[in-house]
Amino acid sequence: MPQSLNKNAVLLLSGGLDSTTVLAIAQDAGYSVHALSFRYGQRHSFELECATRIAKAARVAQHVILDLDLSQFGGSALTSDIAVPKDRNAQEMQGSIPVTYVPARNTVFLSCALGWAETLGTGDIFIGVNALDYSGYPDCRPEYIAAFETLANLATKGGVEGTAPVRIHTPLIHMSKAEIIAKGTQLQVDYGLTISCYDPDVTGAACGHCDACQLRLKGFHEAGLVDPMRYQEGS
Repeated sequence: MPQSLNKNAVLLLSGGLDSTTVLAIAQDAGYSVHALSFRYGQRHSFELECATRIAKAARVAQHVILDLDLSQFGGSALTSDIAVPKDRNAQEMQGSIPVTYVPARNTVFLSCALGWAETLGTGDIFIGVNALDYSGYPDCRPEYIAAFETLANLATKGGVEGTAPVRIHTPLIHMSKAEIIAKGTQLQVDYGLTISCYDPDVTGAACGHCDACQLRLKGFHEAGLVDPMRYQEGS
């Protein structure tokens, strides 16, 4: 991946498996990571506790949790009173964009990351989107990332003047979940600190049945590893 002379980077850190792997990849590439998480009205807000622990363990340069209440708009099972789909097979997951899609979430998040990157004098932004192990989210596709990068370079001082051209780094975008886990394990990522579940209980134990849990479990199985995430009893 291209590297900037300014080794600062902004990274979107959700507390999940993918973003934590990207954090390890960015640091391994020599970047000083400024981690950005969001309290956006998500039902699975326990992920922010995980993000805080992950950022501390990784000794990031800075960790900011930004408040953006997307539950004011709703429209997603993650931000409103809509049931999270459970026990769906691969065909069902691939059938349509799931109700766990949060409208324009990555556009909002990347825009905030872009603003912070400008103040740091860098154009390097990392995000853990993945288009191979199907999530069905339109804002995880390579076409979307390329379009946002073009927009960002038209909309920022550093992009227009050429002093800090924007690069949206997506090192996981063409990797399977098993490949992501293998890469993170190689980089000594502690996946026991992460959570992927869309519907954990009040203690943060994962449901084991939502799409995110099933994709994660499948990835660990295919990687030949045991998932250290804490699951609810009987799941």
